[in-house]
Amino acid sequence: MSTGLSAAATAEDVVLPATMQAWQWTGTGRPLTLNDVPVPRPGPGEVLLRVRAAGMCHSDVGELDEPSWAENIHQNPITLGHEIAGDVVALGESVTGIELGQRFGVFPMGDTVPGYGRDGGYAAYHLVSASDLVAVPDGLGYDLAALGTDAGMTSHHAVVEVAGAVPGQRIGIIGLGGLGQVGARIAVLHGAEVHAADTNPAAVELGRSLGLASVVSSAEELIGLELDAVVDFAGFGSTTQAGLMAIRKGGTVVMVGMGAHTTPLVTADVVHQKARIVGSSGGTAADIAAVYTLLASGDLAPVVTHLRFDQVPEGIERLRAGGVTGRLVVLND
Repeated sequence: MSTGLSAAATAEDVVLPATMQAWQWTGTGRPLTLNDVPVPRPGPGEVLLRVRAAGMCHSDVGELDEPSWAENIHQNPITLGHEIAGDVVALGESVTGIELGQRFGVFPMGDTVPGYGRDGGYAAYHLVSASDLVAVPDGLGYDLAALGTDAGMTSHHAVVEVAGAVPGQRIGIIGLGGLGQVGARIAVLHGAEVHAADTNPAAVELGRSLGLASVVSSAEELIGLELDAVVDFAGFGSTTQAGLMAIRKGGTVVMVGMGAHTTPLVTADVVHQKARIVGSSGGTAADIAAVYTLLASGDLAPVVTHLRFDQVPEGIERLRAGGVTGRLVVLND
């Protein structure tokens, strides 16, 4: 994709609008606010992206509704949206190896931390450290590239790097929502025998298309399968306990979802199962790159619902209400 600009152009060379609209957090318990904000200019080591797609995540709801999230937010107001994909429109000083028009996703856990440490992707432009860019393969759409930066990264890391999905391994997946459906399919693609559970009938139906060995309607139905590992993408306490009872002795329970603040695991069951219980949060840029390869091949094809920029508040309400199948992605053409 070409912008018609020289690859050597810097922030001073590029004609950009002075302001843009952005959906911003202004405090816990307050509605998302549409504000006019300055279009940022990249400084040394930074790149300005034209945002083409921004994925929506349940953590957006957490930021808006839960007081505990505020301690991780470093400015007020701040533009939300941490799943970002776009193309380069301006380069700061000392940035090398990157050209205008190149397509990138943003690693959300590096220097930039969009939506928490600095303004995120619910806007036309996003300022990012060059070190946090992950190249988007040719042919991969911006929508999948955006969700791959967090939903894809987090799922891949939990299933492959923590649970250790390999051929012949038996893995349980609890929750087939936006992360779980991706994680389940990644486990299948790594040769694992995958058994999944979800209470949402639509998610159960979706699971049947992912190449899983079985899909059931409650985590309790996995009990007794003696799985090597269970990845709990739901995290509602009872789901983690069910996962504990679904593993073989010495098996692993990977906790990813945070549906409940606490998990009342039965101590005797942890001891007698000789369970290895591990938390998994986020991932690495290498996880994103691996997910991009799977997405570009078509082997990983998560369900995506597209929204317009003006529908961001609607997306928040849909996430808040629960029951979203797959991922919501805001397209910003």
